[in-house]
Amino acid sequence: MTIYKYPDKNSWKSILTRPVMDNAVLEEKIAPIFQQIKKDGDKAVRKFTAQFDKADLELFEVTGQEKYFAMNQIDPVLFDAIKLAAENITVFHRKQIPAVEKIKTMPGVVCWRKNVPIEKVGLYIPGGTAPLFSTVLMLTIPAVLANCKEIIICSPPSPEGKIHPAIIAAAGYIGIKRIFKVGGAQAIAAMTFGTASIPKVDKIFGPGNQYVTAAKQMAEKYGMAIDMPAGPSEVAVYADNHSVPAFVAADLLSQAEHGADSQVVLVTDHEDIVTAVQQELEKQIESLPRKEFAALALKNSKAFVVNNRIEAINLLNEYAPEHLILSCNDAPALAEDVINAGSVFIGNYSPESVGDYASGTNHTLPTNGYARTYSGVSVDSFVKKITFQQLTAEGLDNIGDAVEKMAEAEGLRGHAEAVRVRRSGSLKK
Repeated sequence: MTIYKYPDKNSWKSILTRPVMDNAVLEEKIAPIFQQIKKDGDKAVRKFTAQFDKADLELFEVTGQEKYFAMNQIDPVLFDAIKLAAENITVFHRKQIPAVEKIKTMPGVVCWRKNVPIEKVGLYIPGGTAPLFSTVLMLTIPAVLANCKEIIICSPPSPEGKIHPAIIAAAGYIGIKRIFKVGGAQAIAAMTFGTASIPKVDKIFGPGNQYVTAAKQMAEKYGMAIDMPAGPSEVAVYADNHSVPAFVAADLLSQAEHGADSQVVLVTDHEDIVTAVQQELEKQIESLPRKEFAALALKNSKAFVVNNRIEAINLLNEYAPEHLILSCNDAPALAEDVINAGSVFIGNYSPESVGDYASGTNHTLPTNGYARTYSGVSVDSFVKKITFQQLTAEGLDNIGDAVEKMAEAEGLRGHAEAVRVRRSGSLKK
């Protein structure tokens, strides 16, 4: 862990920069995948699946037999946990569906807005070093609540051509019928163009490594909508002298174990906190099955010692983390000053893990500083918001003069005439 003590504000931007691969290099590797899948469809998907996932597949779609096997193979205790998480996620996301409210802006003029579901959505579920069946819940539940007409899942297969049973079971519990054993950039390309086996979708969702993120961004160049450029996971923790170093270390490790490219940041206004947390990291990492990944991530992690909590929150807002944990005194008050973060965890008993699984909030969040401008996935992500207006003759009279004057002032006489012709006495009804 690299430690920065009382860094000057002018240096924040440079020292907070995430290590990322060169986009040009990524595009150079991904472009041929898109081109070949656009041209050859399933044949190219099959080729890249064998090349990258070492799986030789004739059929990509998970069969009924595989679904039956997964539902019977999954540990009942784990399945109960999945069901509890699904219930909390459903409760939280259902409240995001607004009632349609018709608003009279003036006599005879009524306007309203309605959510209309995106018809076809493709959900990418990471399944490489860690099969993220929790992401199935985070993406399928809001899609179902939004009433999307067609929902498909793509997830990378093992070399044996299988998808983790928990991914299949979670999808089955929510009612998702179509799952495809395709991962990486080839999955994103297949959902972008459509193949004989894999449907073309209208919008692609889901986190992934830098290749998946770059593939989603390339899909945009072909006219595909995406949720956000969500890349490697990251966490930032603010800890003061009311924090518990063991808790802070555990939170840092919970993100570090995702992978070597995960981002881990500690901010504190007490130098001794850094020492205490480092001691805990050394102790706790030894018990992790994925300690090799965690160690690599920690090697690239950063700790900042600042002068006070105001400076700490300003630095964290500059960083704009995916996950922000406030392990400090009066955390709820400090949380009000957060303006850039994907999701915030308040107090010593709110570990980031609860948001990843079962508190109810969504864990598909903006990374790499995109929390400055992007929101996490929600029901809103799966709908279009269409506005409506309906005017009576009285309403058009009430608003007509203003519209005609504004249109004429902009030199758009046709706009003015569209109002004027309706206001003529002979055409009123």
